[in-house]
Amino acid sequence: MMSWLEHVVFWHWWILAGLLLILELTAPAFFFLWVGIAAAAVGLILLVFPSMAMETQLVLFGIASIVSVIAWRKYREARPFKSDQPNLNRRGHQYIGRQFSLNNPIVNGVGKVTVDDSTWKVKGSDMPAGTHVKVVDVEGVVFRVEATD
Repeated sequence: MMSWLEHVVFWHWWILAGLLLILELTAPAFFFLWVGIAAAAVGLILLVFPSMAMETQLVLFGIASIVSVIAWRKYREARPFKSDQPNLNRRGHQYIGRQFSLNNPIVNGVGKVTVDDSTWKVKGSDMPAGTHVKVVDVEGVVFRVEATD
C-alpha cells in the first residue's frame, strides 16, 4: 500500500467531501452531494476514532455512500416534487384538452394543425381541413386528435 494511505486523517476525508461538493456544483447529476456527505461522515468518525484502519474507512465510506443515495431516493419517492407548471418541459402535454382547427386534412391518419406560432403534426381519423379537433394525447411531438361535436 502507498505510504500516504497509511496516514490518512480526518481532514483528508473532509477535503474529499469538499471536492465532491464542488463537483456537484459543476455536474447536473445531484449524486455527488450524497457521496460528499458520506466522505464528511467518515471524516467525522475518524476524528472520534483516529486509529481506524484504512480498510475500515473505505468500507464505511462505501456503506455511507450507498445508504445516503438510497435514503435520498426513498425520500424523493415518498415526497414527489409538486410544481405549479408540471408540463413545463413537456410542451405538447400542455395542449391536451384544447381545440384547434385543422390546417391540412387528415389523410391516412396524418395531418397538421397550427398552434400559436408553430405547426404540429396530428394523428387521428381522416377529416377534411377546417374540422375542429380536440387534442386527446401526445406521442412525442405528434398530437393524437379527435373531432369535436
